[in-house]
Amino acid sequence: MVAVPSGRATGAPDSPQVGSWNGSGVPAGPYHGRSMTQLSQKSRDSLPDSAFAYVDSRGRRRLPINDEAHVRNALARFNQTTFEDEAARDRSRTRLLKAAKKYGIVPVGFMTGQLRSMSSEIGARTSEVRTLPTGSVTFLLADIADSTGLVASQGDSYGALLAGVRRVLREAIRASNGREVDARADEMFAVFERPRPAIDAALAIQRKMRSSTWPGRPVVLVRVGLHTGQPTLTDTGYVGLAVNTAARICFAAHGGQIVVSRAVKEAIANLEGLDAGFRDLGLHQLHGLPEPVSLLQLEVADLPMEFPPPRIGISGSAKPGARRQPGRAANEVAGRSRRQP
Repeated sequence: MVAVPSGRATGAPDSPQVGSWNGSGVPAGPYHGRSMTQLSQKSRDSLPDSAFAYVDSRGRRRLPINDEAHVRNALARFNQTTFEDEAARDRSRTRLLKAAKKYGIVPVGFMTGQLRSMSSEIGARTSEVRTLPTGSVTFLLADIADSTGLVASQGDSYGALLAGVRRVLREAIRASNGREVDARADEMFAVFERPRPAIDAALAIQRKMRSSTWPGRPVVLVRVGLHTGQPTLTDTGYVGLAVNTAARICFAAHGGQIVVSRAVKEAIANLEGLDAGFRDLGLHQLHGLPEPVSLLQLEVADLPMEFPPPRIGISGSAKPGARRQPGRAANEVAGRSRRQP
């Protein structure tokens, strides 16, 4: 795609005709043939964040959409912009299209280009999915606790906060040789070939979250769930009961807590050297699953260990009074003991 200078769109004639097209595939309307007012640094600084289609997690503002000419320019430059992740791209695209609607711009060329881009991305995604591990794998699901409250309190700043949390998750997952499978809203889904690296990643996530500070100093907690199983890998990703189980285990955890299935512990061939303990949380009937699941809390000395009972809820109970059954032991440990008084 041809780069578009700030002054005018490359390839646009001096006096464009209605319905003509520039090199970016955006209709060459009146503003494409005229000089666009260059924003001075002072003028740019005076604009609110809402006047930009993209504000990254570090507060850098790109693609100004403060007037019609800049909206047209942003439409032309969108595919040349590097975004932190797909969620950031989606948010920016939404802002840009709202701005286009505000100024009566019908971005036919932009949408055609986006559809082509999405088609290419789907093909690349399918190829990448086929390289994910198969057989017995360990899933890690993490999501932000009380994300609704954070959205309400942070407003437009929540996007930067979310990007920062995702950065923490991704770094921990990659450092333990895990693979990110999907990221939606405030959740992230990853897979590991073995359970030990998944445990390492979960601990790294909680440690980094505890040491991180966020703009405005809100309390940001992440719950993490781990499960080992044998899912089916399709062209669109993993399917099967193992995926649903991992999701329910994550939901059962509290912010700052790591909850794992007994299957995770049993899949570890050698517990020696594991610097963590497993506290038995009992047998729980998780919503939508055919059989109760034995839950364990992963514990280490430098992370909080006391949490309320799992977030099962009445709707997740098979029968009244059957929400929790005694486990095999009050507290099981591997490696160094983490027994509570």
